[in-house]
Amino acid sequence: MFAIPGLQKLLLLAAILGAVWWGFKFVGTLDRLRKDAQRRAKGRASGNATRPAGGRAGGEVEEMVKCRVCGAYVPARQPTACERADCPY
Repeated sequence: MFAIPGLQKLLLLAAILGAVWWGFKFVGTLDRLRKDAQRRAKGRASGNATRPAGGRAGGEVEEMVKCRVCGAYVPARQPTACERADCPY
């Protein structure tokens, strides 16, 4: 009733399985590339539209300075005082 399939049938089965696996991998790569392109296009569109109140884009790095008294880091452009009375800012 159950027989061991011939070598040709096993090779054909392996080729079919390999083609299906390669197909899923290819479709997944295409989907990832499409999503990356959409994310980049969306980032460019939102980056040019409006900026936050400080005039800086959301992903930029801001220079920080360390307070001599409390050791907290505050923005260099607009330092704000902490809760301590002896804070120089």
